[in-house]
Amino acid sequence: MNRYPLWKYAIIVVALLIGLIYSLPNLFGESPAVQVSSGKATVKVDNGTTARVEAALAEAGLQPSLVQFDGNSVKARFETTDEQLKARDVLERVFNPDPAVPTHVVALNLLPRTPAWLASLGAAPMYLGLDLRGGVHFLLEVDMAAALQRRADVLATDLRSVLREKGIRHGGINRSGNAVEVRTSDEANFDTIRDLVRSQFPDLQAAEGASAASGRLVLTIRPETIRTVQEQALKQNMTTLHNRINELGVAEPVIQQQGANRIVVQLPGVQDTAKAKDILGRTATLELRLVDESAEGRAAERGTGPVPFGSERYLERNGQAVIVKREVLLTGENLTDAQAGFDDTQQPAVHLTLDGKGSRVFRDITRENIGKRMAIILFEKGQGEVVTAPVIRSEIGGGRVQISGAMTTVEANDTALLLRAGSLAAPMEIIEERTIGPSLGAENIQRGFNSVVWGFLVIVGFMCVYYMLFGVFSSIALTVNLVLLVALLSLLQATLTLPGIAALALALGMAIDSNVLINERIREELRAGASPQAAIHAGFERAWATILDSNVTTLIAALALLMFGSGPVRGFAVVHALGILTSMFSAVFFMRGLVNLWYGRQKKLKSVSIGQVWRPDTTGVSVAGTAPASDKE
Repeated sequence: MNRYPLWKYAIIVVALLIGLIYSLPNLFGESPAVQVSSGKATVKVDNGTTARVEAALAEAGLQPSLVQFDGNSVKARFETTDEQLKARDVLERVFNPDPAVPTHVVALNLLPRTPAWLASLGAAPMYLGLDLRGGVHFLLEVDMAAALQRRADVLATDLRSVLREKGIRHGGINRSGNAVEVRTSDEANFDTIRDLVRSQFPDLQAAEGASAASGRLVLTIRPETIRTVQEQALKQNMTTLHNRINELGVAEPVIQQQGANRIVVQLPGVQDTAKAKDILGRTATLELRLVDESAEGRAAERGTGPVPFGSERYLERNGQAVIVKREVLLTGENLTDAQAGFDDTQQPAVHLTLDGKGSRVFRDITRENIGKRMAIILFEKGQGEVVTAPVIRSEIGGGRVQISGAMTTVEANDTALLLRAGSLAAPMEIIEERTIGPSLGAENIQRGFNSVVWGFLVIVGFMCVYYMLFGVFSSIALTVNLVLLVALLSLLQATLTLPGIAALALALGMAIDSNVLINERIREELRAGASPQAAIHAGFERAWATILDSNVTTLIAALALLMFGSGPVRGFAVVHALGILTSMFSAVFFMRGLVNLWYGRQKKLKSVSIGQVWRPDTTGVSVAGTAPASDKE
């Protein structure tokens, strides 16, 4: 009656092993470290960088406990924060001899002390939030005026292209603030341009009272478009920041909107604001421009003449100057994807996919400029670099563009990564910054840990006293519940915050409720005169429906918090929801396995150790006493 088949015990053993393995990394803590990563898309970090780090530290008399290369950066781990700070200064001097033009990012970091054998199994500790691990907090303000100016630039370029396609003459198109000015004194052209704007440019409206007599048509951005541009700028900046921070290895950042033009960014585990600012500012975008093929442009490329008016000078990766025209033909905003790959000659390349508008513009550009050079310029931190400047051989359609040249596979991957992350829709200014030290985080962890431990001990003590051996079973099941919950959070790489620790303590209190229901149900069966084996069987079977109902209703509330909450509320909801699921497994499946293992093989069971059983006497008056001889403990 009360026996488990072997496969059920096998499930319990496997679950316990997985729980122990993936919860163990949380016991080893973190060690201070220094991280060296690339500061530019053109700078490569590889095993040679690891050798340079080791040599620099050895020369300075510093002995790191571990130096490792993880594919994107080199990390040196130390035992104390004093060694960490000294190492950061040493590596900063070695990798950035010119502070004005840094080529590498040297930053303080915290690394888990997980043993190699655990790490090889994919076991890693939970991410800790800003309130537990320390880190940096920023409040950034988006420059909405710059976003509107950029939108006006795009509209001016599009209008210029459409007028050229339709053969409509004009005296020039310029942006003036957030307005677009079209110069024309011909009344017929004036009316034609105004009608064209009305039909094809819904984002623009002609200024009232405009006439051909003034010699210019002033077009302003509509108010509803202004609101849309501002909302999109904020969302694009948040998306770009999230992509950049995630791809640079900062775990579980918090990026939230605050008001109409502000963004809150929290980076757990980042100890210095310089590193955080570099991450926030490190975005790349792409521009396609025609190379200035004039005699003056070629002279400027050779260094024998000045840069012509209307052109700019940029350098290729080999240091060769390229003179390009100021007019931007396409930008990274027209990209839908960027992937590293290889060209026809099996050389590393970046394959770009353009949107519909970008495909049309690129096809027109290549058709009209066959035989000319087109420069693809990568901008990062305001500095432009010519990735390649190929000669246009034929018209290119289909929206597929390839960047190839003197680049390695790593550089191709880095370039594609930066382009996928996108560019900021508008500049941002840091108006508030705050650093939370790891010492404060350690204090929060200790207090949260103490609350969980004391809550656990009090529950265990009460259960063992009140339910005796069944209380011991319940306490073991509660321990398994805690281990499985921590293992799940670690496997999912969830972020644990102070509200999460509160949810952990609450999960323990609620998990024992299922055990109480089972124990009380067994007591009821014993009072009704059932034999111990029958009471155990009926207790588990009949308590299951109640346990399921109560946990499902609580789970619905947790899911509502998860769906509609944000920040700390979501962290609380994640731990709470997972705690409900693990408690159902430990209280019903695991605890019954323990009870069956202890009592199930006793065919003539006389009594069970489940505490005092209250039963009515023969006169119908309820009295406190022990079970009858067959049920006595």
